[in-house]
Amino acid sequence: MAEQTIFALSSGTGPCAVGVIRVSGPDARLAAYALAGKLPEPRRQSLRTLHDKHGKALDTAIVVWLPGPATATGEDCAEFHCHGGRAVIRAVEASLGAIAGLRPAEPGEFTRRAFANGRMDLAQAEGLADLLSAETELQRQAALAYVEGSVSAQFEQWRKTVLGLSAQVEAELDFGGEDDVGASGGVDRKGLAAEIAQLRSEIAGWLARPHAEKLGEGFRVVLAGPPNAGKSTLFNALVESEAAITSAIAGTTRDSIERSVAIDGVPLTFVDTAGLRAEGFDAIEAIGIDRARAQLARADLVLWLGPQGEGPAGAWEIAARADAEDFVSKPAARLTVSAKSGAGMENLRAAVLNAARSAMPKPGEAALNARQRGHVGELARALEAGWALEDPLLLAEELRRARLALDRLIGRATTEDMLDALFGRFCIGK
Repeated sequence: MAEQTIFALSSGTGPCAVGVIRVSGPDARLAAYALAGKLPEPRRQSLRTLHDKHGKALDTAIVVWLPGPATATGEDCAEFHCHGGRAVIRAVEASLGAIAGLRPAEPGEFTRRAFANGRMDLAQAEGLADLLSAETELQRQAALAYVEGSVSAQFEQWRKTVLGLSAQVEAELDFGGEDDVGASGGVDRKGLAAEIAQLRSEIAGWLARPHAEKLGEGFRVVLAGPPNAGKSTLFNALVESEAAITSAIAGTTRDSIERSVAIDGVPLTFVDTAGLRAEGFDAIEAIGIDRARAQLARADLVLWLGPQGEGPAGAWEIAARADAEDFVSKPAARLTVSAKSGAGMENLRAAVLNAARSAMPKPGEAALNARQRGHVGELARALEAGWALEDPLLLAEELRRARLALDRLIGRATTEDMLDALFGRFCIGK
């Protein structure tokens, strides 16, 4: 059965100045002709009055005809740049839906067709999904590295290298006894080992990079300490809102409160927790304490506001409530602050930001997501296993396993379930 032609609003939901309705598939030409009459010249914007099947005017719009395969989806495409009122968009979409062979697009279907038609690989598609959901500058730059193809080029270079290695080993297996396979009738073992070592070093560098998930989750900063240590007041000051209730009554915070913010384009998540003490005042507070301890296990950084030396390993000692009459200094305090007066707050924000930056991918540096790390890790294990093998047959098998990992990484070998999950992240019209 031939691929159906799909359509959807590809610009923002109206009302807006212009609404772009995109059509892709074998009947895109028919759709443009049906609504616009005379077909515009390819890749040139033309002003047309759109009509429904009864000849009634729908809107005056710019129409673009884009014959495939040199299009975003690799198929014939048409675009209608209409006025962005909701009624106009609904009328144009209704007229398109009345044309035999056309149907509304599903979420991510345009991008999925681009992938299926070789207009982008899997890494670029994942980058586009991340770009559409990016909320901070760091997220945008990391996603753009994928969309623009620099990461795909690196993966393809690895694949080319592994194919070359495989060719050398396969040549020895097939023609090892013949004079034209190397000067000694076999593989140059030293050269082969040097190539594998170089590739392993590159891959290890990528696996050592901060994970892509950190860009989405944000650097996780947990405020911890006993009741009435000033956690909620400091939390409110850091997120610049009255998110947490503050009170002189011990145990006011009964549950963890999270707020995600971006400082200088860096995503951070601050977490206020219930006061830690040996036993909760009641069952509800006890649950809050258990949840606070669970938050400590997930933290990238803990700001400890309690007595010096009683916080978890690696926590920053923070001397909070510096303005209070009962303030107790901490000789080993990393920072002394007052959330009420603002004293020391700028230094605290700057220190947290520096810690976050060191744990995040560098600006513009690509980071591997969980799926990619799994396949790159499999690639690394195959190369490591083949590194010490003398038997060319076993080495060839490990290199075959490395090629399969790369094919899965790039998208040459994948599953429909995985693709459904990926393209389901996209909005309708993308």
